[in-house]
Amino acid sequence: MEIGFFGLGRMGGNMVERLVKGGHRVVAGNRSPEPVKAALAKGAVAAFTPKELVGWLTTKPRVVWVMVPSGDATEAMLKEFAGLLSPGDILVDGGNSNFRDSQRRSKELAEKGLLFLDAGTSGGIWGLKLGYCMMLGGPESAFKQIEPAIATLAPKDGYLYCGPSGAGHFVKMVHNGIEYGMMQSYAEGFELLKASGFPLELSKVSHLWNQGSVVRSWLLELAEDAFSHDPDLAKIKGYVADSGEGRWTVMEGIEHGVPMDSLAHALFARFRSRQDDSFAMKVLAALRNEFGGHAVKSS
Repeated sequence: MEIGFFGLGRMGGNMVERLVKGGHRVVAGNRSPEPVKAALAKGAVAAFTPKELVGWLTTKPRVVWVMVPSGDATEAMLKEFAGLLSPGDILVDGGNSNFRDSQRRSKELAEKGLLFLDAGTSGGIWGLKLGYCMMLGGPESAFKQIEPAIATLAPKDGYLYCGPSGAGHFVKMVHNGIEYGMMQSYAEGFELLKASGFPLELSKVSHLWNQGSVVRSWLLELAEDAFSHDPDLAKIKGYVADSGEGRWTVMEGIEHGVPMDSLAHALFARFRSRQDDSFAMKVLAALRNEFGGHAVKSS
């Protein structure tokens, strides 16, 4: 099929390459020219502006996939493309947007006769080789139109039509919340292993646990790779960002009265990672010192 793809970051560029290798005609665009030239070299049609991208699309309905950071960037790009497309055309948001924004955007675009799909996408930089797990929401007719491209992007059994607008991004949001919890569990477990005093090689433990263990996972494979290159993680700063989806998941848990103890803890642990010297921990140490503990003086 033919598809326009705007946003050629590390993930977007790899998705374009996978689509081209799958035999699709891809018109690839980006705000900066270098990624567009790289996509051109891999077989895509180059477009240096949104208007140029739409102009290169010849098959009706036209399909444009937007793969830019969530928030203002996505909002601006969808509005720009909405002004260039015609009724019946399809817009896809493959970024990590809030599902409520996707529901709103779907209604706004429907007023212009445009079909909107929210596509939760997981796979990161490994997706080019392994495929992307795809979670889609929106009009089922639009999903059927772009399904050939989705089938190329995903591995076998790696995509799901989740339901009406917002469903795809909702499922991806919960997916990322679970990811936070899994990562936090591994982090705490490996910290205890390192503190144990036993001569453990954490890369070997990671490899072992992936051989039939109930905690085996792709995340554990990544841990093995990280420990094999840097056993003490000396080159890594203990600062962990969050894309927003972990927060949204916890907030939805509050909204629906669903306990999310582990996920909330994992989210707050990321906040703590950004504090070089937590004031809360200073207060804790000071209070302990006041009733007989021994505070460590700051240098």
